[in-house]
Amino acid sequence: MEIIKLHHPYTQDQIPAGDVVLALGFFDGVHKGHQEVIGRAKQIAAEKKYKLAVMTFNQHPSIVFKKIAVEDMLYLSTVEKKQAMMAELGVDILYEVDFTSAFAALKPQLFVDQYIVGLHAKVVVAGFDYTYGKKEIASMEQLPSYADDRFEIVVVEKQMNEESKISSTRIRKCLDSGNIEEANGLLGYIYETAGRVVHGDARGRLLGFPTANIEVTKNVRLPRVGVYAVKIRVGKKWFLGMASIGHNITFEANRPLTVEVYILDFEQDIYGEKVTVLWHHYLRDELKFDSMEALIEQLKQDELDTLNYFK
Repeated sequence: MEIIKLHHPYTQDQIPAGDVVLALGFFDGVHKGHQEVIGRAKQIAAEKKYKLAVMTFNQHPSIVFKKIAVEDMLYLSTVEKKQAMMAELGVDILYEVDFTSAFAALKPQLFVDQYIVGLHAKVVVAGFDYTYGKKEIASMEQLPSYADDRFEIVVVEKQMNEESKISSTRIRKCLDSGNIEEANGLLGYIYETAGRVVHGDARGRLLGFPTANIEVTKNVRLPRVGVYAVKIRVGKKWFLGMASIGHNITFEANRPLTVEVYILDFEQDIYGEKVTVLWHHYLRDELKFDSMEALIEQLKQDELDTLNYFK
């Protein structure tokens, strides 16, 4: 897959020759609804013998339109994860457009001329709610008038799950409420976060449950505070684990949020390693314990619950 980063205004020599089927969307999380859009585009590309291209943005439009701070925007997928999933879905060309104020200010006709026709799109595929400016003048309903018969338009209908629309917003709400199974069902895969193992306070080792303290990649949304049954990749191997997202409230108040994973049947020293955590199942909320003994008993139960879940 060829990745092409565009900053407005781009130059035409950045655009590969040849006609394409172009899928449009931000694609945060590349969930089942997004997969339907890309899958439809891939099918058409195969029929017409065109390359499959996808256009997305390097950051969420809300950063420009709603003036949300870059550091406050939390994503379901990093740029790297999105790239990997696009490659798996068979995308030939991935355009990553730098979403700046100048790009956001493009009139609908100029967007179509420069970022659809200019990318050699002969067919455009997008979800029913895709917009390229203000909804009143830049929806999929208005696209044919801007297209002026220069390309075909395929609108992918609303994708549903249990009578509700599959959307990134719905998935974020599931993660925020600890409903990890529903989030995974909407995504079509197990939600993951990546990070690096750093030194913690080593208290878990004293309890008999040594944990990997993970510094999570910035701007990635974590599931709600609590304890989870997870899988963790260290190097090229996957291990079962129980993960805690919380503030270690048993030991003191107002501690910063940490992500810690107790890896079952694992005794290696892995400080500095990059790891990936797959969030499978919510076990319980973070609790404050009156004694170390009570905490250890609960950790033993968490380990048993984790093993039973994966059975």
